[in-house]
Amino acid sequence: MPIRKKRISPRQKMINLMYVVLMAMLALNVSSDVLNGFSLVSESLNRTTQNANLVNQGIYATFDQQMKTNPLKVKEWYDKAQYVRGISDSLYNLAEELKEAIVKKSDGKNGRVDSIKNREDLEASTQVMLAPGSGRGEELLNAINSYREKVVKMVTDNDKKTIISDNLNTDVPLKAKVLGKNWQEYMFENMPTAAAVTMLTQLQSSVRYAEGEVLHNLISNVDVKDIRVNQLSAFVIPSSQTVVRGGRFSAQIIMAAVDSTSKPTIYVGGKEIKSEHGLYETVCNSTGDFTLNGYIEMLNGSGETVRRDFTQKYTVVAPSATVSADIMNVLYAGYDNPMSVSVPGVATNKITCSMKGGSLTPKGDGHFIAKPESPGGEAVITVMAQNEGRSQEMGKFTFRVRKLPDPKPFIAYSDGNGGENRFTSGGLSKQILMGVDGIGAAIDDGLLNIAFRVQGFETVFYDAMGNAVPYKSNGANFSDQQKNQIRGLARNKRFYINNVQAVGPDGIERTLDGSMEVIIK
Repeated sequence: MPIRKKRISPRQKMINLMYVVLMAMLALNVSSDVLNGFSLVSESLNRTTQNANLVNQGIYATFDQQMKTNPLKVKEWYDKAQYVRGISDSLYNLAEELKEAIVKKSDGKNGRVDSIKNREDLEASTQVMLAPGSGRGEELLNAINSYREKVVKMVTDNDKKTIISDNLNTDVPLKAKVLGKNWQEYMFENMPTAAAVTMLTQLQSSVRYAEGEVLHNLISNVDVKDIRVNQLSAFVIPSSQTVVRGGRFSAQIIMAAVDSTSKPTIYVGGKEIKSEHGLYETVCNSTGDFTLNGYIEMLNGSGETVRRDFTQKYTVVAPSATVSADIMNVLYAGYDNPMSVSVPGVATNKITCSMKGGSLTPKGDGHFIAKPESPGGEAVITVMAQNEGRSQEMGKFTFRVRKLPDPKPFIAYSDGNGGENRFTSGGLSKQILMGVDGIGAAIDDGLLNIAFRVQGFETVFYDAMGNAVPYKSNGANFSDQQKNQIRGLARNKRFYINNVQAVGPDGIERTLDGSMEVIIK
């Protein structure tokens, strides 16, 4: 028997609807305790920001004083400090302007940030930051990203870089991305006025913190404290410990003052160097130009840490030796002759070469391709090197230019394992012969491995009467007549391949001497 549903009276329907509306209102209502918590956090952030600003203003005052005392020494860092002040104040003031706009949107034109009345208002921050055409959320996002990028570059400590980047992070959480929200929507959409103001206050606090870290980094480059010394030593700092004949030896001779009672701490590549006298050594396993970067820390008379950065460039060259064999100083005309050039004590990227009687193309790392123009003459290669900021000739090298030697003809076939065999004379199975297209030619003498292009060749067979019957091919492949003659040969019968015409990379056409004997097996 079917169950009959009880009819609901109109009055009961109205009661149910009112209950649903009441539950929705309760869900949207933000408790006064939470709003009071936002106010407490905002007040705490304001105190922190004010304290950070006082410290920062003290550093600016120190810069002003040092600029008057020693402008030549301080100007570079003073200018950077003023730049940081400008971009920090710009973002700070933007946040303050947005706070005032949100509060006035919520409380009216007389609204004040320090005494918000409609703290629970969910519409004010949405309208100010996200209104179509006039919302300023994207403006704030771009300003934060730009400020973070500029400030992080001016801080050397990696841990502090991470803290600044996290404080000014504008990445959207994954949950918000799934909902299709951007940063400004995630931060300000339906956000109570008290919460929106607190978040902007947090941004202002992060700006003053980042500003302070940059200022501390900049002030460390100015010797504003006294470091007393008790020893003087003479030092000679050469620009290079390797000098090529004809080059110049240059060195900076200085008097260095040290404090024997207070040893500095040396860092190279972020790692502390444990050395009694500041000696740094490293094994150089690769060639090229390198830069040694690091910094030195030392306590001054006030017990504060003074930091000085240092940079030193150096060059690592490969061990090299020059061996000259006068009889074998030969280049082949029209051919890409590989060359290697090195100068002891000079990096390969500082070597340049030129060639008279042909072209010389650099291939990197001291390797070149020499291509002489014509055989019978000489090619002269001149080697230049950058030494002490000027170009210096390191020598001239003369090579005799010859024509490429003649290649040898061969029949190429697979060895069954993916490799290639080259048959030049003797016995060869008919099965292999019938499986190849024709012949090739190449120089392959252990020193040179140069392929030639076969333009034609002749095969000579013998009939039953012993008469020689020649057949000619006009390319590298066997002609149909030649294939038919090979197919008809019995075991142990032979034929000859001669008059091979070939062209090498030098463009010279030649007819190869001798013939290749092929015995059917």
